[in-house]
Amino acid sequence: MQAEAPAIMLSDAAELVRRAAALIFDVDGTLAETEELHRQAFNHAFARHGLDWQWDRAVYKDLLRVTGGKERIRAHHERLRIAAPLSDVDIAELHRIKTAHYAELVQTGCCPLRPGVTDLLVAAKARRQRLAIATTTSHANIDALLSRALGKCWAADFDAIVAGDDVRHKKPAPDVYVETLARLKLNASDCVAIEDSANGLTAASRANIPVLITRSMFFRDDDFSQARVVLDDLSGLG
Repeated sequence: MQAEAPAIMLSDAAELVRRAAALIFDVDGTLAETEELHRQAFNHAFARHGLDWQWDRAVYKDLLRVTGGKERIRAHHERLRIAAPLSDVDIAELHRIKTAHYAELVQTGCCPLRPGVTDLLVAAKARRQRLAIATTTSHANIDALLSRALGKCWAADFDAIVAGDDVRHKKPAPDVYVETLARLKLNASDCVAIEDSANGLTAASRANIPVLITRSMFFRDDDFSQARVVLDDLSGLG
């Protein structure tokens, strides 16, 4: 029975995906394992700004519970309790440097889309399903990743692209998914959210959207008990 479980889960996932009018994708960790590049880019920004911060993987994994890059910087500084809070200007400059370096790293080609992602996108288009993005990352980060992976005209294949700065509250709040549904003009039950983290699962679930989880490096041990299906990656869904 244990050997059959993965095949059963894959079948359930495939059926869930096929029945959806729209597939709504998270980006970081879901479309590609980008978080390690983000971590490196943060550390680059800190060094450029004269800060002696160095986020190792353990520290970064903990900080990922805070959604949003600027919010993550502020949270880390507050935890240090050694100086006055960084100004909004300082945080914005750190984030600008970080975003630029992240784009440079992505352009090296070191961060391909995760297994099964390209096949799923192609199959969804062939089925005339609609595609959307709902993420806490920035439009600049989305474009840096997908321009490299899918080509400069990638955005034409997506009916809605909603980033963290487009809504008032980031995940785990449902705002980004509520806005995506509004732009698609679809009911939550007509869609499937594809996520990799507990924060993403919570956000989509609060918007009443069924969730398919594809486990990623930093969130592999999250609680996904509320997801419809949990897979290691999206292979076989195309």
